[in-house]
Amino acid sequence: MINKLIEDMKSLKYIWILCLSCLAAGLTSCNEEDKYFDSKYQSTKIVVDQIYLEDYESSVPDRPVTFARLGQLIRVEGSGLYGMKKVYINGYETYFNRAYVTDHSMLIQINSNTPVEDAEEADRNKIRFVKDDATLEHPFIIRAASPTITGISNTLPKDKEKVTVYGTGLQETTKVTLPGGIEITADIESDEDGEWYSFIMPENYSGSGSIYSEGANGQAATPAYFNFADCMILDFDGNGSQGFWSWSETGSMINADDLVEDPYDSGRGKCVQIVPERLLKAGVISGKPRVSECWTAGNDDAADDWSRMYSYIPATTPLTEVALQFDVYVPEAWSGTGHLQISLFNNFNFGGIGSDDDGASNQVAFYVPWIQEGAIVPFSTTGWQTVTIPFSQFNKYATMIEDKESPVFQNVVEDRNAATYRNFGMGFVNTDFTYQDVSITSTAFSSRIYLDNWRVVPYKTVTISDYPEDEETTE
Repeated sequence: MINKLIEDMKSLKYIWILCLSCLAAGLTSCNEEDKYFDSKYQSTKIVVDQIYLEDYESSVPDRPVTFARLGQLIRVEGSGLYGMKKVYINGYETYFNRAYVTDHSMLIQINSNTPVEDAEEADRNKIRFVKDDATLEHPFIIRAASPTITGISNTLPKDKEKVTVYGTGLQETTKVTLPGGIEITADIESDEDGEWYSFIMPENYSGSGSIYSEGANGQAATPAYFNFADCMILDFDGNGSQGFWSWSETGSMINADDLVEDPYDSGRGKCVQIVPERLLKAGVISGKPRVSECWTAGNDDAADDWSRMYSYIPATTPLTEVALQFDVYVPEAWSGTGHLQISLFNNFNFGGIGSDDDGASNQVAFYVPWIQEGAIVPFSTTGWQTVTIPFSQFNKYATMIEDKESPVFQNVVEDRNAATYRNFGMGFVNTDFTYQDVSITSTAFSSRIYLDNWRVVPYKTVTISDYPEDEETTE
């Protein structure tokens, strides 16, 4: 009881000290107010020598800079700053605390509401300092948050195809650098809201890796999967081997004769129509599992041992940084029924979402592009489009991550190699199911869906520091 009383008294003591400190600061502010607005300070010339970024978490907490981002704290160093009445950043009146203003220094936090690309041209990338009888307009670049990349429309484009890169903060992209240093500065389009930019694929390009871009908010980079085909599973043109058995005219198995020439005529060669024309003509009824299936060769093909990929994607790579990619072409709207099941090996029945295949410990994933964010949105593509599914989203590995485990690429390879039949496959299912809280009652299916270029790719997010030279010296 006595100890508790002592602690309570200590707490009261600290509270009183804090209150007195605040009162003293308030009195000082009141006493200084007249001095702050004295005419001799209001007419003193304003000079800015340097602006610093204040970031206590950085290895350089007080860094001289030529730009800053919304929300960041900057320190202005110069002279004639005492008595400052107003500060405008990109034309936006910005609050500052006079308690942190001296003749040679002042602190300013850049308000998150400050306009960037929407700023008036005359105001953009300028800080305007105002006193009664002195003003200064200082050039200083203002950027929004660092740009990010969420995906690429087509990661294996052909010559002269348009490539769209999606993300945030991509406004006013003026330069795109492809892997290998190929620079593109012409015919770049970018979204006013910064959600994408696009460029035309140059002819005879063969590099692979990350795309880098430069825009109003700085640099951005994609994962290193652009034009990446070193870990091809099956492209239906000689890379990888297709496997098939027990084929019949009305059966689900897809063989080499079911393959079709690229209907988009882009030069991709052969591809698979995942529900072959023979099955569409016969009619795909509602409630049908295992409508169709397409497999790799399996045990008899060395390419089906994915340890061959370790030289490109190390065995220890986290599964959040490795993905399956394939290309899809859907010329007419697909909506309301049907989905793809992707199986890492041949041990599943293509029962689809909600079936026994959809167990928490199973190495399967599903693709339902016409359900987006809990709503039905008819899906079609203009030309070929790349689909990216991180292996961390396959049921077994997603469950491991939820259980605080850290699966790596080696887990995928070993699971496949330990299977009785290590064929990799995709199949079409037309059953009732629930996905993203949307319940679907299947109907007859008649759409044409084309797939190509099944492959494994690196998927690690590339983060670009505003100050990479500092990163290099502190690693």
